[in-house]
Amino acid sequence: MTTTDNVLDAGAVAFLTELQRTFGPRRAALLQRRAERVERLAAGELPDFLPETAGVREGDWRVAPFPGEIADRRVEITGPVDRKMVINALNSGARVFMADFEDANSPTWENCIEGQRNLTDALERTISLDSGEKSYRLDDEVAVLFVRPRGWHLEERHFTVDGAPMSASLFDFGLYFFRNHERNGRYFYLPKLESHLEARLWNDVFTWAQERLGVEHGWIKATVLIETILAAFEMDEILYELRDHSAGLNAGRWDYIFSVIKKLGHRPEFVLPDRSAVTMAVPFMRSYCELLVKTCHRRGAHAMGGMAAFIPSRRDAAANEIALAKVREDKEREAAQGFDGTWVAHPDLVPVAYEAFDAVLGERPNQIERRRDDVAVSGADLLAVASTPGAITEEGLRNNISVGIQYLAAWLRGSGAVAIYNLMEDAATAEISRSQIWQWLRHGRISADDVLRITDEVMGSLGPGYDEARVIFESIATRPDYVEFLTLPAYDRLTAAGA
Repeated sequence: MTTTDNVLDAGAVAFLTELQRTFGPRRAALLQRRAERVERLAAGELPDFLPETAGVREGDWRVAPFPGEIADRRVEITGPVDRKMVINALNSGARVFMADFEDANSPTWENCIEGQRNLTDALERTISLDSGEKSYRLDDEVAVLFVRPRGWHLEERHFTVDGAPMSASLFDFGLYFFRNHERNGRYFYLPKLESHLEARLWNDVFTWAQERLGVEHGWIKATVLIETILAAFEMDEILYELRDHSAGLNAGRWDYIFSVIKKLGHRPEFVLPDRSAVTMAVPFMRSYCELLVKTCHRRGAHAMGGMAAFIPSRRDAAANEIALAKVREDKEREAAQGFDGTWVAHPDLVPVAYEAFDAVLGERPNQIERRRDDVAVSGADLLAVASTPGAITEEGLRNNISVGIQYLAAWLRGSGAVAIYNLMEDAATAEISRSQIWQWLRHGRISADDVLRITDEVMGSLGPGYDEARVIFESIATRPDYVEFLTLPAYDRLTAAGA
């Protein structure tokens, strides 16, 4: 049983309660606005740049200056908030560690509370771990700590306010900031925003929290993940809403692909091939990245690249070389496009990422001065999914089923970041996997018999312990109506089991 002693004390409970009462209704209204947008998209509307915010896009403004300690973010490492990961990531040599309460975290109460404790210990530099075989301590030089709270759509059922679960976003942010605002606990990543109005809510939350705790306005700095197709049309507006608190934008590639299917997958022109074929070089993904860099640099903000999820094998040097060559190519592309830094999931990839960015940046901390005025991206370019080359294959279907079920089984057991087939997978992978199956079924590219046959074969190869995961994954992937997030019904199972 997890103890909340020294984590959820009376002061924290009072702060969180007031935070939820102040902003919970606005969050609910924005979620309703999301639902209404889904209905309009289903009726034939397509995303486009907003005419009512043209003045923001055309205006000459810049975000507030950022602290010197985050000027150079050329390599960032991400991962969950368990104690060993926190120590290893901070020691990895990366400039930033993004500690993740969201896609890389299975939100059991124990994980969420222990994660908060681990991060405070890390900021105090008292964190340690003795496994019996090895001792883990912080090095003298460590990465700067960023924290990613859960998205606006999620709730924390273990903490209620006025009889209802609290917003998980407000819980994760509020508890961390309340406990650590005097320890430089000021840097955040914001996931899965769909509009500038959701960024405005975050900005108001930051302003409120700073005022309540006597912190200087603008002290919090947050990077927004542009990982939904809708947010891609509002990058300027999102930066503008957060301009006093902005630390740039990030190209959240896996969730971005998932969101394309989620929002537009009912239309035949948005059918995607196998996940492995949807690289950052395909037209709609390249347009999204180049617009992100151009937008950020015009506004004086960091443009952060996407994840390298490869996990090196200790037994297969030849496979490592092939995979590392692909990682190197990806990072070189990002640096050449103008990104100021990039993400990796494993410490062994930190040197590879540095090599690519050092070659472009040299002694400069970033390349924000590179404006990319040569880039001209239209709404049609962002929606050019039909130009994506590649096929839908049985191998791709098998991989989606296998990875989706394996990941979900681990998530239900409390692990949110899982190494599968030498890739570090998180919830975004499972979301893409089940979404592609749903889309391919809807448009007749595969059959229900195909899914059943291959699922049976996959289950036979996995062995025992995957039945519950199969039931959840299969029911969501094959039902006619699209389920907004896989983690919502999965969280029902998690909390029903008392986790």
